[in-house]
Amino acid sequence: MVALGGGHGLYASLSALRRVTGRLSAVVTVADDGGSSGRLRRELGVLPPGDLRMALAALCGDDEWGQTWRDVVQHRFRSQGELHDHAVGNLLIVALWELLGAAAQDSGPGRPGSTVAGLDWVGRLLGAQGRVLPMASVPMDIVAEVRGADPSRPHEVTRVKGQVACAKTPGTVLGIDLVPADPPACPEAVEAVRSADWVVFGPGSWFTSVLPHLKVPELARALVATPARRVVALNLAPQPGETDDFSPQTHLEVLQAHAPDLRVDVVLADRGVVEDPAALDKAVQDLGGRLVLADVAADDGSPRHDPARLAQAFVKIFGD
Repeated sequence: MVALGGGHGLYASLSALRRVTGRLSAVVTVADDGGSSGRLRRELGVLPPGDLRMALAALCGDDEWGQTWRDVVQHRFRSQGELHDHAVGNLLIVALWELLGAAAQDSGPGRPGSTVAGLDWVGRLLGAQGRVLPMASVPMDIVAEVRGADPSRPHEVTRVKGQVACAKTPGTVLGIDLVPADPPACPEAVEAVRSADWVVFGPGSWFTSVLPHLKVPELARALVATPARRVVALNLAPQPGETDDFSPQTHLEVLQAHAPDLRVDVVLADRGVVEDPAALDKAVQDLGGRLVLADVAADDGSPRHDPARLAQAFVKIFGD
């Protein structure tokens, strides 16, 4: 199985999928330009490590060793100095890339010095139950078309550059592109998609974590051509700054607009957040798939997936 995304959404899907299969690869967006990741990216020219770190933490071993190292890599320094808010795992990953000679450019699959080799080393340290791969071999920027970014001109469409800016700019995001427009895909990620039985999109930030995979040309072609079946796991709530006022079916319409040739086999949504099941079912059928409604939300009322419930829903989907 291959799971696509980034950040907390991918963490949720990996936390569930690791309960279902031991053959799991995460393909992670590499467009973050904020926080610790953004600082390391600007200073050292590396891929932003934060989303990669979170995916590795989600796959850590269940024993004391794995849990302890998960807490270490997720730990953030708190200070008044330059180390403030840096995640230990980000520094560890970048240190491995530098030691392996991969700070600027991936040298190839499985060879010492590759970006992927550095991630594999951290995965071994954590006892990770799966593999973490970047979606591209170079860092990139997201450029969003936003309508109403200036409240005084609500119908004007402007272009906003950068993941943080895209997430925080007021207005309605209409679509995204990447800079560079034709980034080289990670070869291991492309191969993982081509050889998968299932590919899982989402949950996660729709415009900055899920859709960017479809804008990397070689990876997008693999996602369309793969014999794998495709699942879209929808979010539990709109994301402020990105998908305000989006219905579940709007998410699918945007997905179809960004990848018209992509066929979807199953769309998974939480039963409690779908206000118009008929409209959502029609949007799913337009993508060639079937709708599965299940109770996958946590009990605390937060817009957060419960890993055990999400795993149960995936087991049912994969079994059917």
